[in-house]
Amino acid sequence: MTERLQKILSARGVASRRSAEQMILAGRVRINGEIACLGQSADPDADEILLDGKPLPSGEENVYILLNKPRGFVTTLSDEKGRRTVAELVADCGVRVYPVGRLDMDSEGLLLLTNDGAFANAMMHPRHEVDKTYLVWVNGYSEAAAEKIKQPITLDGYTIRAPYIRKCKAEKSQAQLEITIHEGRNRQVRRMCDAAGMHVTRLKRIREGKLVLGDLPLGKWRHLTQQELDLLKRT
Repeated sequence: MTERLQKILSARGVASRRSAEQMILAGRVRINGEIACLGQSADPDADEILLDGKPLPSGEENVYILLNKPRGFVTTLSDEKGRRTVAELVADCGVRVYPVGRLDMDSEGLLLLTNDGAFANAMMHPRHEVDKTYLVWVNGYSEAAAEKIKQPITLDGYTIRAPYIRKCKAEKSQAQLEITIHEGRNRQVRRMCDAAGMHVTRLKRIREGKLVLGDLPLGKWRHLTQQELDLLKRT
């Protein structure tokens, strides 16, 4: 059965669908000896598909991983600056997986990884608005700042929905907050806090949709349970 080439590459765990499109545009993919074009379809069972002159990995069972990412690791499979990547932390999972969404280098906590491109694209698509909850440690806290952060602001030309804020504890100008956002803009929580006059000193994602980080040790990963996966797909 024929499928879009970028979907085939994604399903084989080569890269996310967006990265696969860049590989095709760069001329790195050939179908039956001819350089492939973006939007082209192929039959992975009948056509010879080569990436950088090598056959694609054989079809593998889909894998879904929850990682408790430490600070100091970038959310990518490789880094031109030589920084440590989350790929190092899940290298023993047995298959090539890639991150679902972002978690910046200075942040920690829940990060999903998978070789299921369709699942990853669905989780990251803006229309699905999967809620994400963070524990956030800040300096410059005040009741006025806490109220200000609840107001809609515009990031990257997009007006975000008001987040849910819960104060866990506060002492003078330092506080620990629980913040739930409905989008996934780049460094969104940090930028929201900056706009309210608060500086984030630590940020930890503890929930994504129905999935909870729980007591998974820092730097460790585990497979999602079938129940967790079903909940995410329904979301």
